[in-house]
Amino acid sequence: MKRSSRGILVLTTAALGLPVLSACGVGEASVATESESTIAMPVVTQTPSRGEAYAYHSGTVNLETDAEAAVVAKVNGEIVEILVEEGQAVKAGQVVARLDQSRLKLMRDQARADLNKLSQEYRRNVQLHEQGLVSEGAFENLRFDLEAADAAYKLADLSLDYTNIRAPIGGVVAEKIGRIGNTVSTGDVVLRISNSTQLLAYLHVPQRDLFRFNTGQTAELTLDALPGESHQANILRVSPRVESETGTVKVTLGIDNDGGNLRPGMFARAKIVYEVHENAILVPLKAVVAEDAQPAVFVVEEGVARLRTVTIGLESGSSVEVTSGLQGSERIVVVGQGTLRDGTPVSDTDESQRI
Repeated sequence: MKRSSRGILVLTTAALGLPVLSACGVGEASVATESESTIAMPVVTQTPSRGEAYAYHSGTVNLETDAEAAVVAKVNGEIVEILVEEGQAVKAGQVVARLDQSRLKLMRDQARADLNKLSQEYRRNVQLHEQGLVSEGAFENLRFDLEAADAAYKLADLSLDYTNIRAPIGGVVAEKIGRIGNTVSTGDVVLRISNSTQLLAYLHVPQRDLFRFNTGQTAELTLDALPGESHQANILRVSPRVESETGTVKVTLGIDNDGGNLRPGMFARAKIVYEVHENAILVPLKAVVAEDAQPAVFVVEEGVARLRTVTIGLESGSSVEVTSGLQGSERIVVVGQGTLRDGTPVSDTDESQRI
């Protein structure tokens, strides 16, 4: 009987010890969970900057020129010489090609001979007319013949000069159409000359932006053909008419090309700034998150991320203006904000110290 009592006692004690061990295990797990919740999330922060925020309209354009002229033959003839090549600069009035002169030179010489003959005859008849030996009618006819011969000679001389084909404007030879040996007729195009000193570009803007643009405003052009360069343009004209098919307004830009680097037909991107805010608080666009459809940023305060609702204004490149909600001296989370909640502990690194 005594042995049974001791066995029962031992079993009871062991049974009572089980809950105690279980309770210790639960307590240890709870402590570990609290420790994990205090781990700081690594983030990168940056102080807002101060600068210009601007609104602009951008679009693609092709460069064109108003000053382009066809060099045409003014008389019939065979091309015997072309004095310029494509891409060569020429001046207004410069001889750029020549036609065969043989036939027209003979015609000019014949006209000059006829004029000389009539001139001598007219001089002889002047005295006879004064003496009354030549009738008034015959003398008048002779004078008219002399004037006609003079006009014929001048016309023949002009036609001969037209065998020297001249550039009507200064510029660059854009296209050479005629070839040596070709026979051309009056009006046939031999060359095309383009003056690219002043280029144009046509930007079509939405009609809602019509009153944001005025003559004299500047625009910036960047071109794929000239990477790393920007060129200034000015608004020359704003069309008073809205194109019904597209709902846009044509804005004409003028571009000075004194350096000659630009060419008609080049593709460009145009940007026209129409509103500027000075000394604006700027934060990286990537730092702004949406909270209940409201823009917000995370601000680090004493090692904790705090969600701060802000009002944004104009965008400026990769930054955006903050018009309310920030003083400008806060540390803004710019990397890692996607995993944060209001009150999350953070360990921040200054953006300027990143490698």
